[in-house]
Order: sequence, then structure tokens, then C-alpha cells
Amino acid sequence: MFLQFFTSLRDAQVPVTLREYLTLMEALDADLADQTVENFYYLSRAALVKDERNLDKFDRVFGTVFKGLESLLDAMDKAEIPEEWLKKLAEKYLTEEEKKQIEAMGWDKLMETLRKRLEEQKGRHQGGNKWIGTAGTSPFGAHGYNPEGVRIGQEKNRNNRAVKVWDKREFKDLDGNVELGIRNIKVALRRLRKFARTGAPDELDLDTTIRETANHGYLDVVMRPERRNAVKVLVFFDIGGSMDSHIEQVEELFSAAKSEFKHMEYFYFHNCLYEGVWKQNKRRFTDRTPTWDVLHKYPHDYKVVFVGDASMSPYEIMVPGGSVEHVNEEAGSVWLERVTRTYPHTVWLNPVAQKHWDYSESTTIIRRLLSGRMFPITIEGLEGAMKELVR
Repeated sequence: MFLQFFTSLRDAQVPVTLREYLTLMEALDADLADQTVENFYYLSRAALVKDERNLDKFDRVFGTVFKGLESLLDAMDKAEIPEEWLKKLAEKYLTEEEKKQIEAMGWDKLMETLRKRLEEQKGRHQGGNKWIGTAGTSPFGAHGYNPEGVRIGQEKNRNNRAVKVWDKREFKDLDGNVELGIRNIKVALRRLRKFARTGAPDELDLDTTIRETANHGYLDVVMRPERRNAVKVLVFFDIGGSMDSHIEQVEELFSAAKSEFKHMEYFYFHNCLYEGVWKQNKRRFTDRTPTWDVLHKYPHDYKVVFVGDASMSPYEIMVPGGSVEHVNEEAGSVWLERVTRTYPHTVWLNPVAQKHWDYSESTTIIRRLLSGRMFPITIEGLEGAMKELVR
């Protein structure tokens, strides 16, 4: 059954390795699951799932392979169980006093009766004095009383909580093709990291302190700057118009980026980049920053990210004066090309589902201007964009 579980996970494209499977087996040998399926669920999930986006796939496979399984009894009911194994199981779960009491029935008779009950019983049984189950007086099961019994299964009744756990599927549809929350955006953005120690020395350098103390013969405390993400990011946000329907998603991206990148600058534009950008939308017409100033102020090592749906008239990109808000002397495509020449690491994040991109001519044009470096705002899309930026 466990081997089937392993292969089913692989078939569902959950990247489980043999080493992880063996680790799970070692944990079961150490009885870390405590003979309950609920504990086994959490144990196997911790051992086999390395990426949050695979949690829903794991739950679905678990629910299929172990459907209806609530205790060790159910697994035993499906397997051909050697008598020696049953005997060892009984010895493991019986106290010394119970072992003495069980002699009234005798080992052979006890094992024979247990086998017979497993063959006859269909489904789970609660209460009673014959079937294998819980809360009864049968000599086989859990939570009952019989001085000549074999306790099988969980330590206490879990009220079917195990089935509810994996059927609930708290991580439903958490895969690489869905939109993100702030936490998952942060996880994806962390791929764009380049650590360096800069700033004031306010962190204890323990290794150097020990070494210098040993060399000098007295306590010599050495401090060092904190290790921080040194990546510098410049973000251009498309604002207004068709982007209004994506405000919540873009706000989450903005919030996550601000917390992840210490060196981040941002500006707003509308539809396409032109000769001016702004910091405050209420002053977009009175307090603009020339795009040339931005290109001259921020060095080439900045990573540039455009965030927009790329939905507009093709004239707004390709034709001088095509802007819907003002008369632009140069086409938007000219400014996009200047940005990509100035900043080799530039990507475009699009909140529109990728399957719709081909229906928009303007989206196709911008993808071409950025050499195909447009990514959807999904887990996989953000990861792909971050990988592109660190090349």
C-alpha cells in the first residue's frame, strides 16, 4: 500500500524521491505516526512534499489511496497479514498483565479468531462485543474492555478527523497556475536575491569573535553589518483604465515586493511608457518625472519590472501621438526599447491569464519588444520572471 502511495504521487507529478520515501519508512519504523492515519497523513506530507504548490495534489492522491482508512485496522483488512506480524503487534500493544490474562484464550486461538473476524467483518465497527472495532468489549480493537483482547489501531477515537483533514483540502488548487496571495508572492520573489553585508556593523560576528578572543587572550567582540538582500529593483506600474479590475492583485504584489526588496524604486505610467512617469496618481499631470531622468539616475544593475495588462490600442505603442492622455512626441515602443537597452534584466508581469494573450495585438507587440520576457502573475510566472532577472 505504501509503495502504491509513492508511485501514485509520482504519477500525479509530485516530485517525490526514493530517499524521501525511505525517510518516511524509517519514521514509520520509529512509530512516529503512533498507529493513526491522521498522524500518518501529517508525517507523510512533511516527509514527501517540498513545495506548497503540490499540497493539493498530495491530498488528492492520499484521499484516493487511503480512501476510507481511519485506523490500522483498515489497512490490515486489505492485506494478507502473517501470523507472526499479528503476534508481534499484539505483544507491542499489550501490557504484561494483559499478556498473562490472554493466556486464557491462548495465542493460537486468539490469532485464528482475529483472522476470521478480519475476513467476516465489512466496514468499520463501533461498539459491540464481537467485531473488530472501537468502544466495545470485543477482544480485538481499541477503546473497549476485554481482559483477553488485542488492541489494534489508534490510541483514542479521533471522530473520523483524519478523513476530514485530507478531504477538506485546505490547499485546494494551490498550484503553479493560480493567482497568488501576498505570502506566496513573497515566496516567489525570494528567488531574486543577492546577499551582501552593508551598512552599520550591528550584528555579532561569533566566529571572528571566538578566533580573535583566542588570539588576544581576552574577550574581543567583533561586529559586522547585517546580511541583506542587495538586489536593486525598479518597478513601473500601469495604473488606471483596464488595470482597475486588477487593483487587488497588483496591490498584493506591490506590498510583497516592498517587504522583500530593501532597494526598490517604483513609478506609475498609463498603458505604455512615454517620456514621463509619476509617483502620486493625484498629481500625475502636475508632478511628473522625466523618463530620461529615471534612466540616468538608476544604474544598469537595477532589475526592471513592468506590471500591466498590456491591453491598449496598438497605436499607443507604435505611433507618435498615440497616447490617449497627451500628445507624445515619440512612440511608446521607442521608450520601451530604451529601457531594455539600459537595463539588460527587464521583465513584464501581466495580471491577465496567459491563455488570453494571443487575442490582444498590443500584448503581442509588447512581448516582442521585450524579447518574450512577459510572465503571468502566478506562482510559476513569478518564479520564471525571477529566474530571468538573475541570469
